[in-house]
Amino acid sequence: MLKVIIVEDEDIIRKGLVYTIDWLNMDCVIVDEARDGEEGLEKIIRHEPDVVITDIKMPKMDGIEMLRQARKQVKFKSVILTSYTEFEYAKQAIELKTVEYLIKPVDEEKIKETMQALQKELDVTKNADFARENAQSTSIRVDFDYYMQLDQSETGYVAKAVQKIKDHYADKISIESISEELGVSASYLSRKFREVTSHPFLDLLNSYRVQQAIALLNTGRYRIYEISDMTGFSDYKHFCSVFKKCTSMSPTLFIKKRK
Repeated sequence: MLKVIIVEDEDIIRKGLVYTIDWLNMDCVIVDEARDGEEGLEKIIRHEPDVVITDIKMPKMDGIEMLRQARKQVKFKSVILTSYTEFEYAKQAIELKTVEYLIKPVDEEKIKETMQALQKELDVTKNADFARENAQSTSIRVDFDYYMQLDQSETGYVAKAVQKIKDHYADKISIESISEELGVSASYLSRKFREVTSHPFLDLLNSYRVQQAIALLNTGRYRIYEISDMTGFSDYKHFCSVFKKCTSMSPTLFIKKRK
């Protein structure tokens, strides 16, 4: 749900926007309103809204200056309320990105279209930010197809071990169990695995498991202990420890940041 602040010095317009528009139907909530730019700036900083709808010409501080100052501290989308006579001025005066314009008198259907467009933009931005943070937080990014291609040996033992991780990461597997299947010693396979991938077997196994856990956490459908079992961690505390080692945050904090 989008958090919205409305800044407008004309009471009848401001109250009309706040109380006559079906904001909930647009998946929005009005968190506050303001009568001038100074009051609007204070409330933007206090509430950190997703969207600010503002007039341009207001007492104490105009809408343009308010937005410029607010953007130094808060990320949000902005919508300018303007008349036909002010429209060109508004376009020339605003040097801010992602600004929409609503011509007075405001049409509810136009507001709905504008808020839907802003919702899509915010969703894309939030998902990109989260993906970027997630990518930066994971210490080992596992590209198993790449590791399999690195194994140019005739036996392909390392490639087979990598494939085993991909296919059976949710099961109880180890370098010992895989070496037994391949008919080689565990010490030999462990050494060759590190030579080819530059990582110990257990590190890559755990990293791949954590990547699968992240995908499951992102669905929002499972509890943490369920994901621990689903990704091959027999012990919940061990799962949390490995997850934090790979991502620098606990599964619980990961979920909070995602939300």
